[in-house]
Amino acid sequence: MTFKEKVAELVNIALEERPSLFLIDLSISDSNKISVILDGDNGVNLQDCIDVSRAVEHNLDREEQDFSLEVASAGATSPLKNIRQYRKNLGRTLKVKTAQEEIEAKLTEANDEHIVLEWKAREPKKVGKGKETVEKKAEIPYGDIKEAVVVIKF
Repeated sequence: MTFKEKVAELVNIALEERPSLFLIDLSISDSNKISVILDGDNGVNLQDCIDVSRAVEHNLDREEQDFSLEVASAGATSPLKNIRQYRKNLGRTLKVKTAQEEIEAKLTEANDEHIVLEWKAREPKKVGKGKETVEKKAEIPYGDIKEAVVVIKF
């Protein structure tokens, strides 16, 4: 078993014990710097990062392989990568980029194939002058999404 396989297995075991957490990214550099990025259905707190870090670090032998380890949560401005992240952010405003357009709208649905965004837009009236507010809805398959980020509002 390679070093990377062993680390991946240890991370998976640690996450099995914490079903609300899930892996966003695991990378190991050439100098054996291990970087683990986590997210959770209810967020990730410091203790979650500490627990996963210990589960990995205590099962690796520094005498056998020298390494450094960093366990962190996905940042608030990090792009969404996992279907569970979309489900976690239902009801929030996302900025979604596709090849054709960029939409900033409320996420109202996230299933296994696509997301649904809803927003209001001002468009010219069909009859007469002026504009009217219309409800817009877009169903976007995950494969079409280039980047999706939660919009933080204060």
